[in-house]
Amino acid sequence: MQASAKMIPEAPATIADAVPDQRKQEYRNAMARLGAAVNVVTSDGPAGLAGFAATAVCSVSDDPPTLLVCINRGSSAYPAVSANRVVCVNTLSHAHEELSRRFGGKTPVRERFEGASWSSLATGAPALDDALISLDCKVKSVSDGGTHDILICEVVAIRESEGGRALIYFDRRYHTI
Repeated sequence: MQASAKMIPEAPATIADAVPDQRKQEYRNAMARLGAAVNVVTSDGPAGLAGFAATAVCSVSDDPPTLLVCINRGSSAYPAVSANRVVCVNTLSHAHEELSRRFGGKTPVRERFEGASWSSLATGAPALDDALISLDCKVKSVSDGGTHDILICEVVAIRESEGGRALIYFDRRYHTI
């Protein structure tokens, strides 16, 4: 007696050939395999206090010192960040996993900042006192990135901490290096 063969649907040749929901999930799965530093991006100003967790942060140029930061337009932090036009990118250490979870979830804004020590540098955006590095920035331009805005940010002040191991996010989990 022969076993019946189960037909496995053929995968699309390219991501462009996949149906939109499948493409979106395939892309998210791929990005989960792209390890990145964990940052808490903060802002304060006329539109109020805000902050969110981000891995979509990278260097653009050293002359002038410039970063890009991506923010989801659906984020609760979006209105304040957009209006304030200043951010502080705080790169987290291994000791900040719980802080990252607070800034990455639906925690009310004031509660996100509790249990950590904050100060400010040049722009007034909150700088985490024991971050591995805090990069205080003015938003110079904003580009459309689909569901996100891409903020081009000029670094106006930098504060580094001594020691600490980096917190990274890879494969949908926190890791320390």
